[in-house]
Amino acid sequence: MSNAAFLKGVLPAITTPFKADGSVDHEFLGKHANILVDAGCSAIVPLGSLGEAATLSFDEKVAIIKTLVAAVGDRVPVVPGIASLSTEEAVKLAQAAKAAGAGGVMVLPVYVYSSDWLEISAHAKAVLGATDLPAILYNNPIAYKTDIVPAQIAELAAEFPNLQAVKESSGDVRRFAAIKEVLGDRLVLLVGMDDAIVEGLAMGAEGWIAGLVNAYPVESVKLFELARDGGYKAAAELYNWFLPLLRLDTVPKFVQLIKLVQEKVGLGSEKVRAPRLVVEGAERVETLKVIDHAIATQPKL
Repeated sequence: MSNAAFLKGVLPAITTPFKADGSVDHEFLGKHANILVDAGCSAIVPLGSLGEAATLSFDEKVAIIKTLVAAVGDRVPVVPGIASLSTEEAVKLAQAAKAAGAGGVMVLPVYVYSSDWLEISAHAKAVLGATDLPAILYNNPIAYKTDIVPAQIAELAAEFPNLQAVKESSGDVRRFAAIKEVLGDRLVLLVGMDDAIVEGLAMGAEGWIAGLVNAYPVESVKLFELARDGGYKAAAELYNWFLPLLRLDTVPKFVQLIKLVQEKVGLGSEKVRAPRLVVEGAERVETLKVIDHAIATQPKL
């Protein structure tokens, strides 16, 4: 199975917008997705960590996939994150995603329970085997306390031809080279942390599952293209402006902070679903300084 072209671009980990009553704002979700596609993004990735998937019910997740598929049509694929508390539910969600028109899936570690490779691989294999859609494996040991190392990724890739990419979020830029060493060009490497995008592309990554793209889609796509085509030197000026914002993607309250950026630039609401709460006090003041400075010094593209 050839690698899907949509993987080689900017894939927004789209946030889940909520109305004042706490329900999902499907109207804005569809509009937001098209703004991201208009800017040049190559897919839409809902129901990830940034999408607050752990707080969404199964039915809400399926409804979100359907809304996005209807909104973007055949412009780009919708590639939902597949995560749950149980393997059984993750399998059902992967199957429901395909039935709803998804063009791929992103396989996340199980919520809450972190374990050894025996159990982790059994879960991943069950989800990968549940559908023939192109699949991205998501490795984020910082958030999920589970590290899928290159040899283990290779084991999954050997068994499942539909596994076509890995979203690498270990925080160690050396991991990109280690994956390439074991897998060559078998999988597309995706940068999973906003503040490692230029470094990741330099190490052979070809796509970016991005967070701040929710608020700055045009700038995100431009940064990706500059770094892909010309390396750090070409991207440095835009990267230096963007980095204080991109670093908001790699802290515990990244969902609240990215949604706050969205609200400040008029591309969404900061409303989150409990247990998350909007940031307050000194934390809010410091974040707003970063955002306001970025708005004031935004480069003309």
